[in-house]
Amino acid sequence: MLASFRWIALALVLAAAPAIAQTTPSAATPAAMPNTSATAAALSSGGETYKLGTGDKVRIIVYGEPDLGGEFVIDSGGYLRFPLVGQIKASDMTAHEVEGEIGAALKNGYVKDPHVNVEVETYRPFYIIGEVNKPGEYPYVTGLNAINAVALAGGYTYRADEDDVYIRRKGGTTEVKQPANQSTQVMPGDIVRIAERFF
Repeated sequence: MLASFRWIALALVLAAAPAIAQTTPSAATPAAMPNTSATAAALSSGGETYKLGTGDKVRIIVYGEPDLGGEFVIDSGGYLRFPLVGQIKASDMTAHEVEGEIGAALKNGYVKDPHVNVEVETYRPFYIIGEVNKPGEYPYVTGLNAINAVALAGGYTYRADEDDVYIRRKGGTTEVKQPANQSTQVMPGDIVRIAERFF
């Protein structure tokens, strides 16, 4: 009789095991993992936070008005010249903000209900100077980092400090020292300087 009760108790425990396992949280659930795609999107220079600047080429579409769209380059003054409305301020604005500016200008007597889309077609170049074999201006590519930038410029000279890079953003005058590795992003318009090492 006692043996029968033991078998029944064991059967109940085994039957309940899957339900217990389902309610036990796992350390490896997707919610606990880092969201790498969100991180990549936040670092993307073409996202909503990217500020346009001189040399950027944008593609503009006005839905229902094919003659108004096309590719436009932001000039040295920070403007693009758009059909009908003339100069539109674009420098230091996001693509979404430029959409609003163009839409408002077109609505002022030109297009009844304009729907405008602005996308970055080609980013402005970056510059690399100092102890690299081919210093100069280079086309920007999405996801560019310090290692890629040095490679595009023909690699380091024998005098180069290969541990750090100095970056000036948006043509500013202040350099920021950063590690010369894949975690250091280079943005459109940056001036990257490779210093000489101290022996």
